[in-house]
Amino acid sequence: MDSNVNIGEAQPGLKAATKTLHDENFPVASRLIPAALRPHIHTFYYCVRAADDVADDPDLPAEEKTRLLTAMDMALQGANASDDVTRFASDHRLSASETGVPIDHARHLLQAFMMDVTKRRYRNWSELINYCLHSAAPVGRFLVDLHGGSDAAKPHTDALCNALQILNHLQDCKDDYRALDRVYIPTDYLRDEGCDVTDLDRDACSPGMRRVIDHILDRTDELLIRARPGPARIRNFGLRLETAVIIAIAEKLSSLLRRRDPIAERVELSKFQNICAALRGLCRGLAAR
Repeated sequence: MDSNVNIGEAQPGLKAATKTLHDENFPVASRLIPAALRPHIHTFYYCVRAADDVADDPDLPAEEKTRLLTAMDMALQGANASDDVTRFASDHRLSASETGVPIDHARHLLQAFMMDVTKRRYRNWSELINYCLHSAAPVGRFLVDLHGGSDAAKPHTDALCNALQILNHLQDCKDDYRALDRVYIPTDYLRDEGCDVTDLDRDACSPGMRRVIDHILDRTDELLIRARPGPARIRNFGLRLETAVIIAIAEKLSSLLRRRDPIAERVELSKFQNICAALRGLCRGLAAR
């Protein structure tokens, strides 16, 4: 298995990937993870990243996105031969057969990306969380299963992954609206503050949109509180530490999104802020019992 494959290379008919694992907000298979497991995490990442990039391509028609995502899902199930479009899905299927981790986690993510092709609005928080349970939570469940963990950790990793997804939605809220007409901010939150989606196209947050974002951050912080006991329920020491680090980075990003304006600028942690948050997380992970 080649864990150094470059997903940044364009496949025929597709654009080059917008991100690699080094561009993500949060660590992906850092050195805290056992070396033998990192290639399997990379392969899972490349599979879901390729599918996500299809769903997020503003120039692909919806029908073509659905066709490509369906082909990837079929490849995960071993129902067609690997080609340039499906090779990452086929690679993950081979990886899953080696580790014994179900392909269901990747398939649930593909279901979410299928939803992204046609679904552009979310009525309320519950509908958004249901989406996140398909688009984010399977990542944590895959990692717990890969490390031989117990189901006791999964409610906490679900909360963490859902929080990470929502923080990313807030970071990208303006770009998602402009490029894809896709809005993950609950419609009822906008209505309650006298806003609508066009507020996302402003140069800066309106007062109502600022209140909406703060309300979402309040709910996201509740998810992070539910995530905090998670490291203590993870058996593998490296994954425990990495999870604690990710929680600390997420808390810092949530705090930063409160102080800065994601409509006016891209809000992300500086290298120094990342390091400080990671050190805080390591200390918590070491203390987890």
